[in-house]
Amino acid sequence: MSASLRPLVLAVAGAGVLSIGGLTWLGRDLFGAPGNAGGRASLLDLLEEVRQSPGAGGRPQQPPPVKALPPPHAAWRTPLGGACQADPQLRGRLLALAERLRYETIRLRIDPSNYGERFRQDVFGQPLDPTPQVVVLHETVYGINSAINTFMTPHPRDEDQVSYHTLIGLDGRVVEVLDPSKRAFGSGNSAFNGRWVVTNPEVGGSINNFSLHLSLETPIDGEDQDPAHSGYTAAQYDALAIVLGRWMRRFSIPANNITTHRHVDLGGERMDPRSFDWRELQVRLASIGVLC
Repeated sequence: MSASLRPLVLAVAGAGVLSIGGLTWLGRDLFGAPGNAGGRASLLDLLEEVRQSPGAGGRPQQPPPVKALPPPHAAWRTPLGGACQADPQLRGRLLALAERLRYETIRLRIDPSNYGERFRQDVFGQPLDPTPQVVVLHETVYGINSAINTFMTPHPRDEDQVSYHTLIGLDGRVVEVLDPSKRAFGSGNSAFNGRWVVTNPEVGGSINNFSLHLSLETPIDGEDQDPAHSGYTAAQYDALAIVLGRWMRRFSIPANNITTHRHVDLGGERMDPRSFDWRELQVRLASIGVLC
């Protein structure tokens, strides 16, 4: 090789070595050295970070879901406190009624569109306890047969679907509409002591998933929108105490968690149960030993 060509050859060879070294570095940073020695991120890792970055046009990462809370709402103050003394005569009558109701309770099979299963997870993925923890008292406004016919009728539209777990007629008749393990559609937009369950974020929350619903047949003079009527019968209060006593024992529901539709309704549209006498219920619950 002539002296004049030797510098050119050396330059080309040096460039080749640099190119091979550069390719080696690029390969190591593209695919990562074994074990990613030194903790250095590969170029692919960096590209992936850029691709996931919101500023690079990628999809932003969603924040973890949070549990939606109901709007501010007055706490429930139970009218059932402060009475524990049992009336022996009343107790004997109620215990006899409890035994009869084991065989005389009417049980229905209502249309499936009017009730649902209790959820074990809300719309945000939060776990739920489906055990009944609250009892809501209602009234039928119209006769008990009208309520039964409504529950037996299919209602494809959500706004028409309604049910309670139990109905109590003016004559003391007890009708089990729905097993307590199922979710009745008794209260729509509702909350109890700062609690609700959101299963549809477009319509807010409801207490139905952890509630039991019981409705008293309204007397004839209450088949209107007046704020009061003549009230409920002694037979209704007797049967109500028996049903509530069973639920309270079975699900460990305290007297503080027996409330009204009027209280839990967040829309301010419900008045039921109108003309309810808490004292009549209190003396009966005390007599069967579930208040203290």
